[in-house]
Amino acid sequence: MKIAMVGSGYVGLVTGVCLADFGHDVVCIDKDAGKISALEQGMVPIYEPGLSELLNANVTAGRLGFTTDLTTAVAEADVVFIAVGTPSRRGDGHADLSYVYAVAREVAEAVSGFTVVVTKSTVPVGTGDEVARIIETVSPEADVAVVSNPEFLREGAAIDDFKRPDRIVVGIDDERAREVMTEVYRPLYLNQAPLLFTDRRTSELIKYAANAFLAMKITFINEVADLCEAAGANVQEVARGIGLDNRIGAKFLHAGPGYGGSCFPKDTTALVKIGQDFGSPMRLVETTVSINDQRKRAMSRKIIAACGGDVRGKTIGVLGLTFKPNTDDMREAPSLDIIRGLQDRGATVVAFDPQGMKAARDLVENVAFAENAYGAAEGADAVVLVTEWNEFRSLDLERLKTTMKAPVFVDLRNVYRPHEMRRHGFAYVSIGRPEFGLNEPVSDAAE
Repeated sequence: MKIAMVGSGYVGLVTGVCLADFGHDVVCIDKDAGKISALEQGMVPIYEPGLSELLNANVTAGRLGFTTDLTTAVAEADVVFIAVGTPSRRGDGHADLSYVYAVAREVAEAVSGFTVVVTKSTVPVGTGDEVARIIETVSPEADVAVVSNPEFLREGAAIDDFKRPDRIVVGIDDERAREVMTEVYRPLYLNQAPLLFTDRRTSELIKYAANAFLAMKITFINEVADLCEAAGANVQEVARGIGLDNRIGAKFLHAGPGYGGSCFPKDTTALVKIGQDFGSPMRLVETTVSINDQRKRAMSRKIIAACGGDVRGKTIGVLGLTFKPNTDDMREAPSLDIIRGLQDRGATVVAFDPQGMKAARDLVENVAFAENAYGAAEGADAVVLVTEWNEFRSLDLERLKTTMKAPVFVDLRNVYRPHEMRRHGFAYVSIGRPEFGLNEPVSDAAE
């Protein structure tokens, strides 16, 4: 099957590469000639484990290509995926659909024969209807079925998510598209991935509802963590206790500094706006957005408190900048609010991240970047673990303590055990667990 992927960003590139690996003939399209040239040379512009190797293997096999020529690629395609960005619109938080609609117009002018046009971008309810209207207006004779097929990829695990999905959601209003989309995802039958066909508007809402529910789950456990700190309880044990209930599940119950990234902040805000547009307010989601924004800012205050209430003139080492490990994505990362909050109170920040420092340089000012975790800790009055990269999970604590000016460790991901940190002489602060200072006795009974 011939597939044209319009948009070679994160979603488009991962989807295109994986579909090529399924055996389809895929052409990825982008207006950015520099990006296309780099991809043709095997240079992947994003960090996603395994993506570079899979891309090059499928280029070598002749199943994957890249071009700026949308017209030719679309004319030859059986299926056209629209996978361009839908960022939050500046000023009101609505999803910006200008890129989607612009592609729809170009596709309308280029299609030849019966073609399935798939919106892979995350779009509000009713967008598929508008895409269909645009295509019909631009090219009344075009024989097109517009489909909604939202993505559910986790950054850092996108390839595995695509090849072993929990579900594949396909929204159709034209039965001819059912057979085509079934063929697109036929290789996944071996993994018994459920293919859920529904109507287009329902499919569009499923994506937003899924992300909003997960964001609420994260925000819930973060509020429970605050209660645990106040009451002297352990949020990790609370999470385990409730997560063993199959109705709740253990995933997304890890307390931390708040959610970030390209999806949850944007999609929760968009769902709030969608509810307002339809006169059906999403009050739980509204509250989730507000709490998460406040939490990210509150983390700098937590660090300041761990430093005795004042960080003016002090140096803080920050370990991890990206919103999660195994990605270079800095969008809406909690580290950004944390760093600004520390700088506003007079602190000097030295940071290290295995993949995020290039993007971070454009987002933060007056931050020194270290070559490794120990470089970030050198001479620091405190070290803060913000992103739980694997290399931060087994730090040489004696070496870390020796290089620091003061042994204060703030663990915003609960990576380390309190008694272990105390044994190494750290004043240790974590999320939703009892805190112990340097003079606390090293006794497991205190846990």
